Amino acid sequence: MRDNAYAMPVRLVPFPRLIDRLAQHYGEPAPPGVTQPFAMILWENVAYLAHDTRRAEAFAELRAKTGLTPAGIRRAKDSLLLAIAGRGIVPAATKEKLRRAAEIARDSFGDDLTPILDKPLASAKRDLRKFPAIGEPAAEKILLFNKRHPILALESNGLRVLVRLGYAAEHKNYSTMYKNVQRMLAPQLPDDCEALIRAHQLLRRHGQEICKRSSPLCQTCPLRPNCNFFSETAAVPESGIGRRA
Repeated sequence: MRDNAYAMPVRLVPFPRLIDRLAQHYGEPAPPGVTQPFAMILWENVAYLAHDTRRAEAFAELRAKTGLTPAGIRRAKDSLLLAIAGRGIVPAATKEKLRRAAEIARDSFGDDLTPILDKPLASAKRDLRKFPAIGEPAAEKILLFNKRHPILALESNGLRVLVRLGYAAEHKNYSTMYKNVQRMLAPQLPDDCEALIRAHQLLRRHGQEICKRSSPLCQTCPLRPNCNFFSETAAVPESGIGRRA
């Protein structure tokens, strides 16, 4: 985030009000479509660096042709997994990740990940992080979406929104920035999984549609009056920030 001597400081909006404002703008989100733990792991792995539509297509084909169980993935032919993974990049690596996930599920958990959900938070995250592409944010999302641990689980779009608003400073280390946002917001967070799932979904959508990584549409943003990023960039006319492309 750039320093700007002309920017006026803004007051951070309370987190519950922030989420309500997003809900007023976008409408209430639908319940998550995928919540079963192994299915969520497959979702994270099925199409590397694909946008949501392509990932959903790959996931639907995986569901139809192999099923979403570890055994189904292990039985699948390489040619089928490669074809499905081709909706993302490096399909050969994706195919190996799908196979590896199924093997870990069998070898470490007897093909049943449900008991992981009821472990203490640190132990549950440690087990989930054994799987390919499951870092701490994805592990927390699995636990949140299964309504076991009320955590502010964020992916990159939602995290970007909160950093730009001013809940934490940008940091070159993603994990540090992620934890700083969680720490800053901890006193305001509800002890309620449904509310935090709603927050996850709305923040993610806002980061995808308006608070984009490049060329954010600040002039259409319902959070603009309380946004540090907008306050700083609006004072620099040549920045072009906030103009609709």
